[in-house]
Amino acid sequence: MKRESHIRSLFEPRSVAVIGASAKPGKIGYSVVRNIVQGGFKGKIFPVNPQGGEILGLPVHASVAAIGEPIDVASVIVPAKLAFSAVKDCADSGVKNIQIITSGFSEIGEVELERRIVDYARSRGARILGPNIFGVFSATSHFNSTFSASAITPGRVAILTQSGALGIAMIGKTAVENMGLSTIVSIGNKADIDEADCLEYVMEQEETRVILMYIEGVKDGERLIERVRGATWKKPVVVVKSGRSRRGALAAASHTGSLAGSDEIFDAVMKQCGVMRAESLQEAFDWCKFLANAPEPKGTSGVIVTNGGGVGVLATDACEKYGVELYDDQGALKEVFAPVTPDFGSTKNPVDITGGANSAAYNLALSATAAHPAMHCTMALYCETATFDSENLVPMLRATYDAHDKAGKPVVYAVVGGAPVEDAIVTLRKENIPVYGDTYSAISCMGSLHRYHRFNRERDDQIDLADIDVAAIDAVIDGALADGRGFLLANEGQSVMRAAGIPIPGAAIAKGMDDAVAQARAIGYPVVMKVVSRDILHKSDAGGVALDIENDGEVVDAYQAIMRNCRAYKPDAIIDGIEICEMVAKGTELIVGARRDPQMGPIVMCGLGGIYVEVMKDVSFRAAALSRGEALKMLSEIRSYALLLGVRGEDQKDIAPVVDTIIKAATIIRSVSRITDIEINPVVVYEKGMGIKAVDVRILVRK
Repeated sequence: MKRESHIRSLFEPRSVAVIGASAKPGKIGYSVVRNIVQGGFKGKIFPVNPQGGEILGLPVHASVAAIGEPIDVASVIVPAKLAFSAVKDCADSGVKNIQIITSGFSEIGEVELERRIVDYARSRGARILGPNIFGVFSATSHFNSTFSASAITPGRVAILTQSGALGIAMIGKTAVENMGLSTIVSIGNKADIDEADCLEYVMEQEETRVILMYIEGVKDGERLIERVRGATWKKPVVVVKSGRSRRGALAAASHTGSLAGSDEIFDAVMKQCGVMRAESLQEAFDWCKFLANAPEPKGTSGVIVTNGGGVGVLATDACEKYGVELYDDQGALKEVFAPVTPDFGSTKNPVDITGGANSAAYNLALSATAAHPAMHCTMALYCETATFDSENLVPMLRATYDAHDKAGKPVVYAVVGGAPVEDAIVTLRKENIPVYGDTYSAISCMGSLHRYHRFNRERDDQIDLADIDVAAIDAVIDGALADGRGFLLANEGQSVMRAAGIPIPGAAIAKGMDDAVAQARAIGYPVVMKVVSRDILHKSDAGGVALDIENDGEVVDAYQAIMRNCRAYKPDAIIDGIEICEMVAKGTELIVGARRDPQMGPIVMCGLGGIYVEVMKDVSFRAAALSRGEALKMLSEIRSYALLLGVRGEDQKDIAPVVDTIIKAATIIRSVSRITDIEINPVVVYEKGMGIKAVDVRILVRK
């Protein structure tokens, strides 16, 4: 059964049953029925309770089976111990979507009961939303199956939330913020339906202009990545994710039954998909409300207008932080703003019309930015002064907002002062005019708008695959698994590198002392010698590595020393031989890796390599489904990227083969399902045109 086939009917049902409906105000079973009725739902409503009776003028049925009509959605509000029976009744009666509002499942360890419910429902063609949720609202169908105490104002923002309690609180906050909702859905434990399913609906919903997701953990990262990539083409997607810290991740797991993954990986992958991650709920609400109402910028050049130099500098800093470019044509700025700027002010950007400016001066200045074709957005700052005609503050802000709105240009206001200023903020925010009490809050909203449209202008969703020999790699893995190992030996790892076309040093496995001398001669001095043993993973710790071997005599001495050291380190170790490797010339050392992340799926990484990789942690991540351009972008994000461009007279390094290696590692992890981890460290990078060498590789495998 196609996973999305029922999603629209979950949000736009023609009929709904409430299992565990109650006639007692204050009970969840009453609140859900009340909200469906009072929300203006036009479909059929069937309260279900074995006691029968009537609720809000609706007859109560003893069971779903007793209804005798097709049901699109059933809300289950019975104790967890009765939930399976209720779901069975719904599924057997042909209900398409079952919302389990009840808690007491995987979030408290009752995983088996939750799985049993989902398996049965799916076997009958039904989908499960939840458990542990507050319900669904869709403005399209006037359907409100939540138990929220607050009325929901229809609007342009869709909210997908994993936390039910937080979602109920967000409904209340949207009312205070005057932020209308197109949809809000509680996803809870995500036993079946998850964010990816719900995105499929809201990304196509006409009323939705912005999507906000609150996430605690991800269960199917690859599918979520696919969905958000599709969604961000059409609408801004803002995410708040908890579980950044170790303790926060543990709390998220206990709360929802999901395991929070590496925050760095989640953050990088969401940026790759064009999702904007907010630091707090307030920042997320500010962004969403602004994005829902702001026009698309016609260009990238912004202008700051202020009556205070200090706050203008703060705004300039904020523009740099949030990626808002400032208009810099000094001649045009002077021509436009000289009429309203005293000699002791400044027509540079930020434009300082000084503390003596009144509402008329602001009107002229802000009308000019609205009208000028090369000024694409405005950030207006106001600090309360004794000379400003404060009774005109609200009319001035309202009028200049209208001027920008008619011109199709985004504008934000940051106003700072006492009670009259705070009152103005409250008044204007109720009118959806973007007025804030802090400069950074205002400009972060403008930054979110520019960031979203800039991403879509520059995005590259192409997925580049390397030409690798999967059959050869599978044969190597077969050998390792037949030997009972979950990892590849050094020579096996090199075979994988050759199958992927990744350059490695010349190497061979010597089975005896004379063979070691012959192999060293064939490779060419100097060489490196390393023990090959499934029982000795950390070769240096065992004295199993010898460097800078220059001649036959040193090969003999090193061979004897390595065998002696390893026998002393682990007497029962099975030694398969001694690896003779080309002594790689020095260069810039990077690391390239890939792994199968438990939440986000196949991911790839690169960064500063060598012995300092764990200390410096200068690495960058992406989902493994990426293009060469995205691979170059991730490489350019690391702090050490300057080393590849050449510093202190050094020549630029050979970046193209590094990008090739990232794509090849990504292709391996996506194409060979039994490989779980690849670490190529160091990848030695030489001067431009001289290529790279993958010196060492560790690969973990699974059955």
